[in-house]
Amino acid sequence: MSRAERLLDLIQILRRHRRPVSGRSLAGEMGVSIRTLYRDIATLQGQGAPIEGEAGLGYVLRPGFMLPPLMFTDEEIEAIVLGSRWVAKQPDWRLANAATDALAKIAAVLPDDLREELDASTLLVGSRTEVTEGIDLGLVRQAIREERKLSFVYRDAGGAASERTVWPFALGFFDKVRVVAAWCEMRQDFRHFRADRISGLNATEMRYPRRRQVLLKEWRATLDTPS
Repeated sequence: MSRAERLLDLIQILRRHRRPVSGRSLAGEMGVSIRTLYRDIATLQGQGAPIEGEAGLGYVLRPGFMLPPLMFTDEEIEAIVLGSRWVAKQPDWRLANAATDALAKIAAVLPDDLREELDASTLLVGSRTEVTEGIDLGLVRQAIREERKLSFVYRDAGGAASERTVWPFALGFFDKVRVVAAWCEMRQDFRHFRADRISGLNATEMRYPRRRQVLLKEWRATLDTPS
């Protein structure tokens, strides 16, 4: 591994850690001596990387730092292309367009050799999934981002309809169905709503009273609890 590659790896490792990480932990993860690690940290700081900390206290990379030009391994490029192509085939047209635009932006800043790898990727995705949603998933995603309540009519597997007001916090994408995970005010519990059974979707202006991250954490805890 060249020194340039090692410095890029160090940046990537620091990006994964939101809290300060010790020099010895970083050196162990990279497979270098602590002295080499300190030299690499100093080099990156000298080149403008916003790495805070010092020996004995740990290091952290401030958010928002980018290293131009973008550098990716072959497998990272394949993962980006495959993921973007899959999203571009989904019936959520806003998300599909965003995936195509994002891939174009990445290609625009890649070095020539990596851009050729991206354009020549042989990982293919099947034809567009035929899913009848009946609702605009973009409104659901916006409500999740803004932590706002949704109201709609929901039909269960037996066809019985009920009016619901929910606090949406996640949207699941499966092969043939999309599922909204939410706190249901009527049931006073977490519920999963198939998008193809929702009608009359209304994105309200009402903020729900709890943070999305808290709801997501509590919901995940219910999945880990034996029934």
